[in-house]
Amino acid sequence: MPRFVLSAAAHLIANAVGLMLATILLEGFNMSFFAMVIVVFVFTAVSVLLLPVIRKISEKKMPELLGGISLVVTFAGLLITEMLVSGFEIGGIPNLLAATLIVWLGALIAGVLVPKYLLPSLAKPKAHT
Repeated sequence: MPRFVLSAAAHLIANAVGLMLATILLEGFNMSFFAMVIVVFVFTAVSVLLLPVIRKISEKKMPELLGGISLVVTFAGLLITEMLVSGFEIGGIPNLLAATLIVWLGALIAGVLVPKYLLPSLAKPKAHT
């Protein structure tokens, strides 16, 4: 299977783990069962699209932001996904801030473990041609 497909699957799984953790841990952070799949896909797509944009803006205007770019992308991704997907509710600013940390941390841990244990071909270094 092509590496980019495996990488996309790893991102989807990692984000699903982070979003499920937030749903379990935060009262008011809700996704209907059917919305979950859509939320994971939309959140992942938004995050993938936002990352280079926010990175470019940060490099030019706010280099201090570069260290926390994943948190900023997660925060913005959650906000945008909530606006786009019905059946997904964050539940206010405190939940948004907590969910940003939970989703980021859950996705980070899953992002390390998924390639290692579920998709071991991703853990191998890319062959340079």
